[in-house]
Amino acid sequence: MAKSKWEEVKEKLVLVEGWARDGLTDEQIANNLGIGKTTFYKFKDEHSELSELLKKGKEVVDYQVENALLKNALEGNVTAQIYWLNNRKPKQWKNKRENIENNNQEITKVEQLLNKIKEEAENGNNR
Repeated sequence: MAKSKWEEVKEKLVLVEGWARDGLTDEQIANNLGIGKTTFYKFKDEHSELSELLKKGKEVVDYQVENALLKNALEGNVTAQIYWLNNRKPKQWKNKRENIENNNQEITKVEQLLNKIKEEAENGNNR
C-alpha cells in the first residue's frame, strides 16, 4: 500500500524543524518536501505537530538574530542601536513625521490662545 503524502512528510519532521531553524520560508520547506504550498498549509492546519515544529524551529533563529542585534548595539553599532530603540521603544524613538506635525499644531493652538489672552488683557487696560 502506498504511503499518503502526510505519511511521507511525517517521516521528515526532524528535517522540517531544521529547515525552519535555518531560516527557510514555508514555501521553500514545502518545495523540499516535494509538495505544493497549498498542501503544505493544509497539513500545517490539520497537523499541530507540523505547525509546532515550524514555530519551534523559527523561534530559535529569531532569538539568535535578536541576540546578535543586541550584541552589535551594545558594541556601538549605531544602526543596530537605532533599529533596536525604534522597535523596542517606539513612543520615544520612532521617527514619525506626524509627531512633528502634531507638535506644530499644538504650538499654533497655544500661540492663538496666548494672543487671545493678550488682546483681552490689552482691551481690559484700555477701559
